[in-house]
Amino acid sequence: MTADNGSLVVKDLRVSFDGFVAVDGVSFDAHPGEVRFLIGPNGAGKTTCIDAITGLSKGTGSVMLGDQELLGKSTQKIVRLGVGRTFQTASVFEQLSVLQNLDIAAGLHRSSLALLRARRGVDPAIEVALEETGLSAERETPAGILSHGQKQWLEIGMMLVQDPRALLLDEPVAGMSQDERTATGELLQRIAQRRIVLVVEHDMDFMRRYASRVTVLHQGKLLSEGTVAAVQADPRVQEVYLGTAGAVAHGEGA
Repeated sequence: MTADNGSLVVKDLRVSFDGFVAVDGVSFDAHPGEVRFLIGPNGAGKTTCIDAITGLSKGTGSVMLGDQELLGKSTQKIVRLGVGRTFQTASVFEQLSVLQNLDIAAGLHRSSLALLRARRGVDPAIEVALEETGLSAERETPAGILSHGQKQWLEIGMMLVQDPRALLLDEPVAGMSQDERTATGELLQRIAQRRIVLVVEHDMDFMRRYASRVTVLHQGKLLSEGTVAAVQADPRVQEVYLGTAGAVAHGEGA
């Protein structure tokens, strides 16, 4: 266990586009040691929240990572402060091997001098990321021929080699097989032991299996928050998912 990296604390976050309020005064927090879920139906404001946290959308309110305010900072500055983020479609260099992808990602925080200097062997952080993501046997495999799930794990590995304080994952198990979903949930639990892990999902089944705490959004507002059991028992949550809960539980929701 490394030292606590501080918490991610979101207070009164608001995001609007041309007068439409996409996120309306949302507050929540996430801490190392838990797998924190942000869930809700389509249009709830989940992805917009993490867009604001990572500087892709302009928001008001406050987003603190430890003692650093993130709102108002550039995307690049937020990355340097230790925030990693995945998207619904994995962004990997498909023509390069798994090892080369991780090496490029590891180089993002190296100085120019360090990049020029010849390195002996593989960066220890890369070996750790290969082990943690279960990709050790695929190190020489071109990323383009990995399975859908493996590409997502590689993208997570590319964040891990940069030693982030917080990982924000946008629907990480969309399109995965059941075995890949299980492996991903277990990976997130391992990562969360020493880092902030915030997962945006609409998949209730995946949330039930792996969430430590849950915040439910609906139409840009915070609807419910608490443990999985507390959120599932909330009549407001049941009402929002009524009629779509079966599809959502099986990962069929859009």
